[in-house]
Order: sequence, then structure tokens, then C-alpha cells
Amino acid sequence: MKILVTGGCGFIGSHIVDAYVAEGHDVVVIDNLSTGVIENLNAHARFYEQDITGDIESIFEKEKVELVNHHAAQINVRTSVDDPLYDARVNILGTLNLLSLASRYGVKKFIYASSGGAVYGEPQKYPINEEMPFGPLSPYGVSKVAAEKYILTFANLYRLDYVILRYSNVYGPRQIIKSEAGVISIFIDRILKNESCTIFGSGDQVRDYVYVGDVVAANILALSCESNVFNIGTNVETSVNDLIDTFSSILEKKVDHQHVEPRPGEVFRNVLDYTRAFSQIHWQPKTKLKEGMLKTFEHFKEVSRS
Repeated sequence: MKILVTGGCGFIGSHIVDAYVAEGHDVVVIDNLSTGVIENLNAHARFYEQDITGDIESIFEKEKVELVNHHAAQINVRTSVDDPLYDARVNILGTLNLLSLASRYGVKKFIYASSGGAVYGEPQKYPINEEMPFGPLSPYGVSKVAAEKYILTFANLYRLDYVILRYSNVYGPRQIIKSEAGVISIFIDRILKNESCTIFGSGDQVRDYVYVGDVVAANILALSCESNVFNIGTNVETSVNDLIDTFSSILEKKVDHQHVEPRPGEVFRNVLDYTRAFSQIHWQPKTKLKEGMLKTFEHFKEVSRS
């Protein structure tokens, strides 16, 4: 299958490209390298350094892709609060650009990376399943909801198959340390530099951390499943303080940290129910948090040596 992966030089996208190539697919990558790095690009993928908000029609015309896997995004909640127009331009108009071209050039399926940590907000019930109402607390969450709505509209208008994957907090090798979503990689960077880790607020805020390898597995299963929306998380709650404790256990020493004022626009608690993904596409997380954190730490330690 010929697959276009947007954001294919980024953290999650590059791992997906590697897996698709390994599965024998013909992969095309679009990335503007704003956060992605060319070193992540699989040597067997064809690369276009382009922005998804720009004129990319010639790529669709030339490549005749059968499936779009859309991972390019503005992912920083703080940035979305400071500059909601930029956030909307990338996450809403960029997605709409891709959908318009997909419908025009006969793309069969559209896989979209949404955010289970942002679209639900603070629901009344946990763990969160896919039937929970939207309640975004930031412009980033709003842009993800809007993109999902556009996907469903195009699916109805143009019979475009789709899979929406609502990720919890993804972590693992290649994660950028500039993103506030990557608290694990940020902590690793501070630890390797012998700097104190910064915790915003009490540290009791809870997240659901899913390893990138398990996310990749969901994207492989999404190639052949029917149109649907799936939570991709672990149904395990972990606080920021728990992360510090786990790193202390891995390193066998106390990790230095400090607390500062909390940031606006962030949810306090998030944990995803993946029952639908398990029952319908037989997906489940396989990597335990401590194991994944150790793999991630070893990766960043190796990179720091090179």
C-alpha cells in the first residue's frame, strides 16, 4: 500500500514510518522539520519538506497515495494558549487541507492522531471511554475536536474511511524535550544534565502514559480495520510525583526536583479506557511504565554520548 505519513520525521510519526516500511508498504513523508528531525527519516521513505498548510497538491497528484496517516501537528498546549490562531492554522486548516486533497485524489482511508488528553477535558467519570462528551480546556484541545469533526464530515460526504486514535501521553525514544507533553523526556534531559526537574503544581496531577511502540502497533492495526474512534492508552493512572519516584528507583538515587506554579489550560486527571480498541482491533498496551521509561532513558543517554 502507498501511504502518506505527515509528521514522519517527528517523534511518533518516524516510528510509524519505520514500522510501515518494515511491513512492506511504500511510504511517503511530509514534514516541515519544525519539530521533526531529518535524522529520524527512514532511508526507504520518499521525503517532501513541506508544510501541511501550504500547497501540497502536487504531492498527491504525483504520488497517488492510498492512505493518509496524519501526525503533523502543533502539540504544545502553552503555545495554543499564547497563539490560538497559529494552533488553529496548523491543526484545523492543515487537517482540512489534507482532507480536501484526500477526497479529490481518491484516498481510501484517513488515520488521524488525536489527543485523549485534551479533547475530553475534565469529565465526570473515569476511566474515560470514547462515548464521553468533549470538554477541551485549551485551544489545542478545541483544534483537535474540530479536526475530528471535519474528518467525520468528509467521511460522510465522500465515503472516506477513517480511524481516529485518541492518544494518552505518549513517551519513548526520539521524543523532543521542547514539548511540554514530553514530561518523561524532559525529566531525562534534566537528569542527564544534573539539573533539577521542574514540577508544575503539586505533582499530584495524573496522566496515562503509553509507550510509543504500543502506539505504533495501533497504527498498524488501523490500516485494516473499519472506520472507528479508539482510545489508545493504558487505563493506568500515574502522577508526576510517581514519575520522579520511578526515576529514583531506576537510578537508585533520589532525583532532585522542585515545584513551581501550575500552568493554565491543562487537565488535572486523565486516564483512558481502551476496551473498544481491545475488543474491536485486539490492541492492548504491552509495555509497563518502568520498562518503557528505562528504554527511553537508555536511548537519551546513548544520544547524549554521540
